[in-house]
This record gives sequence, C-alpha cells and structure tokens, in this order.
Amino acid sequence: MVILVGKRRRLNSVSLHLVRSARSTLPGGFGKPSVYHGLVVIFLEFFAWGLLTNPIITTLNRTFPSHTFLVNGIIHGVKGLLTFLSSPLLGAYSDVWGRKPFLLVTVFFTCSPIPLMKISPMWYFALISISGLFSVTFSVVYSYVADVTDESSRGAAYGLVTATFAASLITSPAIGAHLARLYSENFVIALGTAVAIVDLLFIFFAVPESLPERLRNDTKISWDKIDPFSALRNISHDRFICLICFIVMLSYLPEAGQYSCFFVYLRLVLQFTEDEIAYFIAYVGILSCIAQTAILACLQRYFGSKETIMVGLFFQIVQLAAYGIATSNWVMWLAGGLAALSSVIYPSISAFVSIYAKENQQGLVQGMVNGVRGLCNGLGPALFGFIFYLFHVNLNEGNLPNTLSGSTNLRNTTSVVDDPISSRNVPGPPFLFGALLATVALMFSLLLPNSKPDSCEVNTTRTVEREALLLDLITDTGVMLP
Repeated sequence: MVILVGKRRRLNSVSLHLVRSARSTLPGGFGKPSVYHGLVVIFLEFFAWGLLTNPIITTLNRTFPSHTFLVNGIIHGVKGLLTFLSSPLLGAYSDVWGRKPFLLVTVFFTCSPIPLMKISPMWYFALISISGLFSVTFSVVYSYVADVTDESSRGAAYGLVTATFAASLITSPAIGAHLARLYSENFVIALGTAVAIVDLLFIFFAVPESLPERLRNDTKISWDKIDPFSALRNISHDRFICLICFIVMLSYLPEAGQYSCFFVYLRLVLQFTEDEIAYFIAYVGILSCIAQTAILACLQRYFGSKETIMVGLFFQIVQLAAYGIATSNWVMWLAGGLAALSSVIYPSISAFVSIYAKENQQGLVQGMVNGVRGLCNGLGPALFGFIFYLFHVNLNEGNLPNTLSGSTNLRNTTSVVDDPISSRNVPGPPFLFGALLATVALMFSLLLPNSKPDSCEVNTTRTVEREALLLDLITDTGVMLP
C-alpha cells in the first residue's frame, strides 16, 4: 500500500510538472485579454466548418446512401453524449490550468476531421463522433469572456459571441458553395483546413491568457479529478444549477432537432427554392446578430437575465408553433424573425450562470451548461426524426426533385411524397412538440431568482449571491479547491 501511494504521488507530481511546463511554453499573446480575442477564435472555427456545408452533405450521402439520416443521427448522438460527459471536466480544468491551453485543444480536435473528408470518409465521420470529447470551444470562450468582463457588461459580451457565431454561418456556406462551383470541393476542404490552422496559430501566438494566476489552483491529478461523473453529480446537488440545466435541455432539444432537418422541411413542405432558402438563412442570421447585440443589451440592462430568458423562451414557443402549423410562406418568414429573437436565450443563460459562479469556477459551470447542450445536439435530431417517423413523414432529400438554383420553382411540381405533408392539418408535428417543451421551460424559468440589480446598488455588485449559493459543495467533492 505504501508503495502504491508513493507511486501515485510521483505520478501526480510528474503530471503537474508537465502541465506547468506546457503552460509556461505558450507565448503570452498580444495586448491584454479581451472579448475580441474570443470572437476571432469562434468566428474562424465555425467559418471553417461553414465552408463545408455542401461537401458534408455530399460526403454523407455518398458514404451512406441508404441510411443517410439514420447514420447522421448516430454520429451526432455519439458526439453529443461525449460532449455531455467531458464538458464539465474540461471546464473545471480550464479553471485550474487556464483558458488558452484548452482553446488550443478544443479547436484542434474539433477541426481535425476536416482534411479527412475526402481522404477517408469513414475515418472522417469516426473522428467527428470522437471529437465530441473536446467540442467545448463555446464554454471555454464564455469562461474567457467572464474573466475579462464585469457582471454589468457580461450579458452583452455573450451576445457578441453568439452573434459572431451567427455571422460566420451567414457568410461561409454561400462562400463555400460559390468556390466549389468555381473550383472544386477539394479546394473548399483545403480552404477550410487552412482557416482552422490560422485559428490555431492565432490562439497560440496572439491570444493572451485571461485567467489570473491568483485564481488558479494547482490540484493533483487523481481519479476523483478525471472521473466525469463526479462533476456531473454536482448538477443534482445544487438546486440552481439543476434548474438551469433542465431549462437548457427543454429549450435546446427542439432547437437542435430543428437545425437537423429544417431546410429539408422548408423544401418539402413549403417548396422553397434553393435561392429562397439561402435568402432565409441570411435573413434569420442578420436578425439574430441584431437580436444578440442591440436587443439583448437593452433587455439585460432594463430587465435582467431572468426576464431576458423568459422573453426568449416566449418567442421560441411562438416560433415553433408557427413552424408546426404554417402552410404559407409569409408565416415561415415571420417565424424566422421570431427565431432570431429567441436566440437571446443561451447568452442570457450563460450570463445568468456566470453571475452565480465564483471567479475561479467559471469554466466548470459553463462546462456543465455546454455539456447539456452537447447532449441535446445528439438527442434533438433523433427526437425529431422519430416523431416524423411516427407521423409517416419521410424527410429524405432523395425524395426532392432536382433543381437548379433560381431556375426551377418547386411550387409548380407535383407532390414529393405519396401523402403530401402540406395537405395535413399539422404539417410539422415535431415543432409543436418542441413548442410544448419550450412552454415547460418557460414555466420552470419562473422559479429562477431575480437577477436584476437594485437601482441603488452598483452594477458590479453580486446582488444575487445573497439569494443562492453556487457550487459550494465542489470543495467537498474534491473537484475544485478554494
């Protein structure tokens, strides 16, 4: 027993020494840490993936022609489960070792499958599933932003992060499709790989560390620290975190399911042309950027994070209900505007959680919330696909007529399925079920403590810390030390 203890202590010492050495070899970056460093990291990562929107669909169809949507659901399900298990752990260790090393790790492993898309499609999809272990860039960036902002400006800063994410997805798919027509898909894949490399170089050389040394804790490496379930158990032990994660799950399940099939749904149900879908993406994306910057800042300033979450959930309910019953185009465009307004939910939740979290626990808490989102990214597409299956709706792109962008109007074609979906009383049953889940989330959000500072207090004061204690039990479980 003494020998085993001695070996374990030596292993802990070696591991800690390696971490310190790796931390000390990273360049200091340019300037002081700021929100804009995180914005560049997010933009470049998702711009690289956005360029590959069409090549991903093509590769998926070519590799699994008979079970495209089934395999796609399995891939994202495995990725989401791994993200759910690893996010709290990686977030907790970013509170110990700093944000910059984890920005490098998450971006590297998230983008590593890109060059394999044409070289080996099977390895490409396998790596996408495994990359769920490190698909936590958002939570690390949110922790980075929390380190460099005060509570009064944190909500607006989180809105900038999600608006930057939306901006990258507005521009990159169209650019990728245009370059693929001019050159080839291989060129687009190479360009996406190059953008990912630029992102890694930017993090390595230009991003300064945001977590001060005084807030870091050199904890020893033990099984208690690497066991993902030890971090996840804290969710059920803390009433506030449990409630927040429940709201995130109920609101993000329909959102993730919607993203997985929505554009096929537009073509199949309302017979949008490819150009109309592109305009719809740009329309929703631009409105989302406005909502996540100007509107979010106003709501946070005059009402608070709790009320902003409730406003976003209300718009999500109306939007999902409209998607579920709409049989005309103008209703869909109106619902798209409501979807943009509902995009304030997640940055508001992240800002609300950051107020409760201690300064040296931002990574752990954001990791928990991001882990629930990762799980929803796997369960949401499967849930929507199963409901479509129950109602005998075949959302298979192979059933759609071939069209040239802007040259063929699908409204003049015959039905794409034997039982036309547009003739149903409820064309989109999964969206109505999603509206029900969002309604339950809105009801639970009423239980959240008030987050708006009193007018007589300074904005940076932690006014809500008097109402609830966040994660004090972490010290007892050994996940973090004070």
